[in-house]
Amino acid sequence: MVFGDSLSAAYGIEEEQGWVNLLQAKLSQEQYDFRVINASVSGETSTGGLARLPAMLDTHQPDLVILELGGNDGLRGLPLNTLKTNLQEMIALIQASGARILLAGIQIPPNYGPRYTVPFFELFGELATENDLPIVPFLIDGIPQQPELMQTDGIHPRAEAQWMIVENVWPHLKPLLDS
Repeated sequence: MVFGDSLSAAYGIEEEQGWVNLLQAKLSQEQYDFRVINASVSGETSTGGLARLPAMLDTHQPDLVILELGGNDGLRGLPLNTLKTNLQEMIALIQASGARILLAGIQIPPNYGPRYTVPFFELFGELATENDLPIVPFLIDGIPQQPELMQTDGIHPRAEAQWMIVENVWPHLKPLLDS
């Protein structure tokens, strides 16, 4: 199950073009017998995700969760301690369900200033270390540096960039699938 925000909900593109759908295709191509559930919601904050997560875990009973939340907290300038607490509570809920976790790191645009953007980015690595979790360091790594791969909002990758997200996720996901 991918539990995320607009980056995973295929915002601004057709759902079948999104990286989560492409991940399902990659799993099939690589002959992994897993079904991907996209439980992502555009605009979701960590507070909304925390409220929604128990029902998603109960409904879908996933073996593995890719946790991709926090970007909207950052874009709204919400307190980092709230984000960290919410993500930690989600990690605990997922672990209590018996599912494994792959944490997806997020960066926010540099115009928020290094006093916020640096600790925001580091927060994901801290959570991964504290909880002994694998992490995708930056979900959309390599994409924002190529403006032609970004939608006009400068935040969401275009359809052409979605395979790059799969390639960013795959090296961190594959060991979990193999174990």
